[in-house]
Amino acid sequence: MKLHKVAGFAGIAILLLIVASPVWAVTHAKAGVLTRVDSKAKTIAIKTADGTEEVFKFTGKTAVRGGEAAKTGAVDTYLAGKEGTHVVVRYTEEGSEKTATGVEDFGKDTMKFAKGSVVKTDHAAHTVTVKAEDGSEETYHVAKDATVDSAHGVVKGTEYAAKNGAHVTVHYTEEAGKKVAHFIKEL
Repeated sequence: MKLHKVAGFAGIAILLLIVASPVWAVTHAKAGVLTRVDSKAKTIAIKTADGTEEVFKFTGKTAVRGGEAAKTGAVDTYLAGKEGTHVVVRYTEEGSEKTATGVEDFGKDTMKFAKGSVVKTDHAAHTVTVKAEDGSEETYHVAKDATVDSAHGVVKGTEYAAKNGAHVTVHYTEEAGKKVAHFIKEL
């Protein structure tokens, strides 16, 4: 009888721990052109490759990075006057509200994008080859600090395990004759 009571109490304790444990928010990312910075509302807006506008709240904990410099809590001052710059916004979502956790600034007229299906991933060479709708194939070098957004959330480019046939949008720059992927979005 005592064993049943102990087992019962242990079961209840485990259930309470599961219910009381925090739910971790999944981080996602979007790439686009910065269209608006609103310091009063603490929001930024971007226009994505498909033409939709996405709005994100920012907080004092939102990090911003441009080039090699990184700052926390200075989103509005850093991005002020930078409308038209290409950015990648990492964010969490609660209901319909998206809160930026980080913003990466790539500058104006630097980022290009391509859509297609993954045909090959080479982890040793840090490349992904994508076949476009017109049948052409392009190999992209995945930057060491690249962001990849999948249905399961954001992963580092170095951890990206693309499956052949996965539909993606690759946001890249051209550096020393190579196409370098900085953001990959699985569709």
